[in-house]
Amino acid sequence: MTSVFDPVCRHAAATPEKVALRGARDQWTYLQLRDASVRYAGALAAAGLSPGDRVLLAAPSVPEFVVAYLGIQAAGCVVVPVNTMVTRAEAEYVLGDAGCSLAIAWHALGPAVAEAAAALKVPSWTLPPGVTGATPADVVDRDRDETAAILYTSGTTGRPKGAQLTVGNLLSAGEIGAECSRASSADRTGTGLPLFHVFGQASVMMATLTVGGSMSLLARFDPASMLDMLRRDRLTIVAGVPTMWNALLHAAGDANPSDFAGLRVAVSGGASLPGEIARAFEARFGCTILEGYGLTETTAFGTFNDIDRGGKTGYTGRAVPRLQVQVRDEDGNECPPGTVGEVHIKGSTVMRGYWNRPEDTAAAISSDGWFRTGDLGEIDTEGDLRIVDRIKDLIIRGGYNVYPGEVEEVLYAHPDIVEAAVIGVPDEHYGEEVAALIATRPGAEIGAAEVSSWARERLSAYKIPRIVRFVGALPKGPTGKILKRSIDRTALTRDTAPGDVAASH
Repeated sequence: MTSVFDPVCRHAAATPEKVALRGARDQWTYLQLRDASVRYAGALAAAGLSPGDRVLLAAPSVPEFVVAYLGIQAAGCVVVPVNTMVTRAEAEYVLGDAGCSLAIAWHALGPAVAEAAAALKVPSWTLPPGVTGATPADVVDRDRDETAAILYTSGTTGRPKGAQLTVGNLLSAGEIGAECSRASSADRTGTGLPLFHVFGQASVMMATLTVGGSMSLLARFDPASMLDMLRRDRLTIVAGVPTMWNALLHAAGDANPSDFAGLRVAVSGGASLPGEIARAFEARFGCTILEGYGLTETTAFGTFNDIDRGGKTGYTGRAVPRLQVQVRDEDGNECPPGTVGEVHIKGSTVMRGYWNRPEDTAAAISSDGWFRTGDLGEIDTEGDLRIVDRIKDLIIRGGYNVYPGEVEEVLYAHPDIVEAAVIGVPDEHYGEEVAALIATRPGAEIGAAEVSSWARERLSAYKIPRIVRFVGALPKGPTGKILKRSIDRTALTRDTAPGDVAASH
């Protein structure tokens, strides 16, 4: 029997005064983190929650997120983290789908979570600075294959699915992450990544807590604040997405490698890393960015560039310890080096399955444990993986996943929209931008501003189409399916096009 909370208990006993978390205005030792977490677990138990109950958590990357997250784990409950930009409709869907018994939201967030909880008659709590708790609870022992967290993700069709990450998945992710970065208790890790996302949660938070290091957090990424944190906390490991590295480069001014002498590892993921950014970052900060590849369903891990060999531009490295990675053809046969196929992953971080979706689980995970990623890639003769394209039309905007099907569902709900296709187009700042091509009903008059307003009321900010084009009809195949790959992405930019102002048929 074990718990995701075990590493914190271990370090609280061995090095109680060691700093575990650093926020904008405070820091928490391992002893303080353990005590606050078990008190939070006590509050959950006092409120009538039982092991296995699901608890929605909406909070930015602050120490209190970690306390609540670990308190939920200590109580034996299942944490369901959601984006801090979640709308009422999105929160309502997750609360209902996961069957949550409680919703918790950071005190500074808007009313979306509380309103969604009230609509479903689910109790809701506010998470305040410093956290509050009751009588400490005993840590609930769990099996490694029990669900510890449900993270919502989706393909390009249907509603988001809850990926069940187990106790063993999260503990393994922490151990693998620490091994890949050669982390120790002496390391001082920092990030501006959201902890509600699998990258920050598994690859950064769990890895840091596993080895007993310290973790510096930015509640909201800002390049100047990140640079201040790098210097102030003398960071040795930093994790982020490509847009963050680019922003740091532009904000660094006349900084030189001597200003960041202790920085030894920069971990990049979430989107493909342009080679020019990696080279410029190494020159300015004296630190190589190592790119990795993983998914929510694999608890953030799959492949990672070797720390001894350094980064390999365009590649995400080899399979990490404890995992196997293969590229297979349409018949399920492993492809020879240099041949493109679908990436498959097997090992200790592959999810238990999708929450209450046995058919989706069976389609994604084979009977012998291989997970189909839906991504196209190729492995070279050295064993390094290169991601070529996505079978799923997932859009990655600034490191955030945007699922076209979810956005299209919102657009189709508009009474004047009869056809919609949401796609990603290249963007210098965000990597990809969300674009929507729309066909309206005859006689309708609707402009891009109305489309944006409609989407803004129903979707998180990063999911809203910034590029809207009106067309007479969308390209379709013989069955009537919209052919997104036939859409000319080169013509789609942020610049205003005549069709953006209004459409009238």
